[in-house]
Amino acid sequence: MTNLADAAPVSGQVPPPARASVRGMLAQTEIDLRLFGMLVALGAILLTFNILNGGKFFRPENMITLAVQATGIAIIATGMVLVIVSRNIDLSVGSLVGFIAMIYALLMTDIMPNVLGMGADFPFRWLIALALGVGLGALFGGLQGFIIAYIGVPSFIVTLGGLLSIRGAIWYLSGGAAVSGLDPIFQLIGGGAQGSIGGTLTWGLGLVGCLAIIALIINGRRQRRRFGFPVRPMWAEVLLGTIGCLAVLGVAAFANANLWPVGLANRVAIEQNWGTAPPGGWKIPTGFPYPIVLLIGVTLVMTWLANRRRFGRYVYAYGGNPDAAELAGINTRWTILKTYVLMGVLCALAAAIAAARLNSATLDIGQSYELYVIAAAVVGGTSFAGGIGTIPGAVLGAFVMQSLAYGLSFSGVNSPGQNVVAGIVLILAVGFDTFNRRRGS
Repeated sequence: MTNLADAAPVSGQVPPPARASVRGMLAQTEIDLRLFGMLVALGAILLTFNILNGGKFFRPENMITLAVQATGIAIIATGMVLVIVSRNIDLSVGSLVGFIAMIYALLMTDIMPNVLGMGADFPFRWLIALALGVGLGALFGGLQGFIIAYIGVPSFIVTLGGLLSIRGAIWYLSGGAAVSGLDPIFQLIGGGAQGSIGGTLTWGLGLVGCLAIIALIINGRRQRRRFGFPVRPMWAEVLLGTIGCLAVLGVAAFANANLWPVGLANRVAIEQNWGTAPPGGWKIPTGFPYPIVLLIGVTLVMTWLANRRRFGRYVYAYGGNPDAAELAGINTRWTILKTYVLMGVLCALAAAIAAARLNSATLDIGQSYELYVIAAAVVGGTSFAGGIGTIPGAVLGAFVMQSLAYGLSFSGVNSPGQNVVAGIVLILAVGFDTFNRRRGS
């Protein structure tokens, strides 16, 4: 009896390919192709602006500035994902950022020292102001969420009214003038040379990130085997872990390449430790600014809420099919209310970064935030049809939008030109999403 495996191939028959295609290899690694494409697009944008500006764009100081400017938009975008996933919208985020930033300024310059007797030497004054701002953001978000979820007014109308009324309230609150002179410790939230964690902690954070990546890969593989799901090939696990660790350490190295001159007051202490000037001269690495660290924390927490907690699952279930979610016993009104409370908290954090960076609260803080936040979420893959969207995608979308704005500004393009580009990118992103959904249906 002839063994079929040893039989000669039929004449004219094409033998199977000896190696898998690139697309097949990507499928085996289970990489999100949309996120991968956005990373490639972000790299292409940065490279293009670097070439157009004669190699002056892609420098550590410019990239750190770009990242800090993107943090406020990115933080709010993590919440906007859940709002849009639940088939709602929030147009009031920019006005709420401006309002809470003004509250921060008034608290630290007038209300705390003059009314409550908390002078500059009062301990943790900045933390009390931050807590009050976060509570106020949650209150505003809860009020809007209650009107939307329990009274039934469309989210577009409620948040549009919030956009207009809250922006007007900022003027009455401040008397039409900017308020400056925030607490020195509070100012560190805005970043800068002083508002950074330093070179050593940056390397430490990078190593923690590498260990977390390795732990997640090992735990994911163990969980797949436990529940009988197919596991990725070992080469794919090693490849993903290696690329992830190299990316984290590369970002840490790039952040530490941003050097800042040492002040005269600190040179004596450094000379006592080194005996002379440090190896790098009288400049020290700033490392990650505090806004970047805050963004990393918010992204991790929001991803955990969206993917690992019942609240996040309920939001996606409601966005996918509201009627089915209600029939399944989900308290959909309470779920929607909580998404807006969360948005208020995130707006308060973004307001702290904005006010701390300027050391003041101006009437135009948060202006047009809502447009860039929605654009970041949509560019990151969130669908207006509901039920689809990721937190990391929105953060990456925020960096894509900010890289365009910062690159155009660096190249001498004025604000109207930046708005034109942002509008075109938003239309293309929504059009791409619509095309994909029609093709998949």
